[in-house]
Amino acid sequence: MRALLEANRGDLALVIGNGINRFDAPAATNSWEGLLQSLARNYIDPRHGPVPPGVSPTEFYDIVDLAIGRASGAPKLQAEFCKLMSGWKPLPQHAWIMDWARRGSVPVLTTNFEATLAAACSATLRRCGTERGNAFYPWFKCFSTQDVADPLATFAIWHVNGFQQYRQSIRLGLADYMGSVNKARGWLYSSGTRLFGASDIRKWAGALTWLQPFLHKPLLFMGLGLEQDEVFLRWLLIERARYFSKYPHRRKDGWYVHVGALDAGKAFFLRGVGIEPVAVDDYARIYEEATWR
Repeated sequence: MRALLEANRGDLALVIGNGINRFDAPAATNSWEGLLQSLARNYIDPRHGPVPPGVSPTEFYDIVDLAIGRASGAPKLQAEFCKLMSGWKPLPQHAWIMDWARRGSVPVLTTNFEATLAAACSATLRRCGTERGNAFYPWFKCFSTQDVADPLATFAIWHVNGFQQYRQSIRLGLADYMGSVNKARGWLYSSGTRLFGASDIRKWAGALTWLQPFLHKPLLFMGLGLEQDEVFLRWLLIERARYFSKYPHRRKDGWYVHVGALDAGKAFFLRGVGIEPVAVDDYARIYEEATWR
């Protein structure tokens, strides 16, 4: 892991999932599924257990949202979800991983919603360029310790599935993911400044958003399940591979760090989209200070 980081530090983006919040944390804390279970107990059944087999977390979220929508005077589920995350705090690994990324001007993309990564390095909310976006897709906004003019060359923390400050941006349900697909697809294929067809990668609709490093930097995935229900990211990886097939000179590598055996289907998918699985002995190898110092 450390050798991989050092070999690619000059040209890399980190893609960080909720694993960074779970490492060395109490078992019942910092869990998205735990939050969904709490919401189900509040609005469906006080005795509700974990997400049951046969339903994905995204589908479970939509079912809970439907139940809340039927309840008189019930709050929006996104707001409730953000409220439950409000007490999450940075852990030691947040600080040294963000320090590593900041010192190397490495962009960070996270599927997390809370601001623990930003808090760990005192990053503040910034806007890249002059586009405002909207509260549903604040993709031009990021957290950084400096102004961000070029997402490829600057340390910034980008929340690909939304973040707490904009509760409408939180992407948890299947409909949310499909909305993100439609938004990104327009920028890739349909808009006047679409990426497929752009002769200059600095001049397309998503050039000042997190999509720029996702599509134009080598990616290192860590702490992220990338299961079948993560429709948006998996679709975007397929489009990334399709993009590289059309423009092979823009091709970038990618790695997916995992612990233990990887099931055959996920390995097939990852390699098919140009992401190489990298096995490590345990989670400490990913998050321990020695890896990032």
